[in-house]
Amino acid sequence: MAEDAILGYLEKNEEIPDSGKFAEEFGIDHDEIVNVTKSLNAYGLVLSQDIKRESLVLTDEGKLYADTGSPEMQVFSAIPPEGISPDELQRKVGPSVFKIGFGPAKQNEWLERGKQLIFRKKEHVDDKVKGLLSQIQAEKMVEPGEIAALKRRKLIISHGAWKDMELKEYNFNAKGLPPEGGHLHPLLKVRKQLKDIFLQMGFEEMPTNNFVESSYWNFDALFQPQQHPARDSHDTFFLKDPSTTKLLPEDYVERVKCVHESGGYGSRGYGYDWKREEANKNLLRTHTTAVSSRMLYALAQKPFAPKKYFSIDRVFRNEAVDRTHLAEFHQIEGLICDRGLTLGDLIGVLHDFFSRLGMKKLRFKPAYNPYTEPSMEIFSYHEGFGKWVEIGNSGMFRPEMLLPMGLPDDVRVVAWGLSLERPTMILYGIDNIRDLFGHKVDLGLMKKNPICRIGLE
Repeated sequence: MAEDAILGYLEKNEEIPDSGKFAEEFGIDHDEIVNVTKSLNAYGLVLSQDIKRESLVLTDEGKLYADTGSPEMQVFSAIPPEGISPDELQRKVGPSVFKIGFGPAKQNEWLERGKQLIFRKKEHVDDKVKGLLSQIQAEKMVEPGEIAALKRRKLIISHGAWKDMELKEYNFNAKGLPPEGGHLHPLLKVRKQLKDIFLQMGFEEMPTNNFVESSYWNFDALFQPQQHPARDSHDTFFLKDPSTTKLLPEDYVERVKCVHESGGYGSRGYGYDWKREEANKNLLRTHTTAVSSRMLYALAQKPFAPKKYFSIDRVFRNEAVDRTHLAEFHQIEGLICDRGLTLGDLIGVLHDFFSRLGMKKLRFKPAYNPYTEPSMEIFSYHEGFGKWVEIGNSGMFRPEMLLPMGLPDDVRVVAWGLSLERPTMILYGIDNIRDLFGHKVDLGLMKKNPICRIGLE
């Protein structure tokens, strides 16, 4: 019945302005009209829009003024043509009406106050307040601004229809929705644990806030030749703008150029023509060792003091993305700079560091790096996998890298590095790096991942 009434009416008319009046006119329950309208709207047969109405009622004070007139009107009406003293006017209308009505009457410019008497400024005025109150009593429309003014004077209130409604009993034992808060990514949890381990071992964190680096600090200062495959665009992200750097320490650049071309410090060098334009190229750093080279150069410019540095930050490589590789990842790096360090010192500090990660069984395999000699790959026995797993790389920085910086001849630097993603994946049982880092990460992992338990047995 309701559906026929609605569609039949709309067939001849453009709209139904008010469903309440429509229901009353056709003698149909309003709830039924609303339900049918929502159904028709869902099927795209009609367009509906909710109408929000505020039901207003007069307060006791409002009802009084609707009958007797507003206080300002009562004050105005009590003033005779010849004027009246304030005291006499107050006795005539009463202290309460005088106090409430005198200000609005004066603001409306209905009266003026002389030195001794109060006079009317107009012969006749309209009691707008009484008229508005009468309109509300008659359930007629009133402008929002007028409603707000009457509410400020506490002459009307919103209708308390809810007081007569049957409300469901409140269950104080029911559990509410869990509050939404921030959640730490697993990488951040593991990073915090690793940072704490470095700090416990007396290391100082290096500033790694510059993702953009020059080829000089990223490659040349590390004694990595300019024809090395890692410097190819297939492996490194080079910048188009700004494409080059202009700020390099010229005396240090000249020493690096010489050691690349003709050697020195017991080295034959690489025997090629070193090009400044290659060193000037800007790129996204491929390792945080670029930061290490800057820190060691800065250390060489002052009277020597032993240092232990570490960094944990993002690096970028132009690699094919698969389950174990991403084009950007996080590198953990530690280095110790002191006089007379040996490979035995490096092995000792690696055992100390990795034992704090819960990796007590280590093996080392000779390897090659352009800027470390000797170099070692680090392996740890994984009880869960039942095999030895490569966990990092290490070595001693070459003299061709350290001595051009200006460090003393007997100073050695031992260093090691590993990715942040690999130990995190092992700890959290993730076998695809794309499930840990990147745009495909399930946000549920962020909300439900457990605390980091590095080194706990």
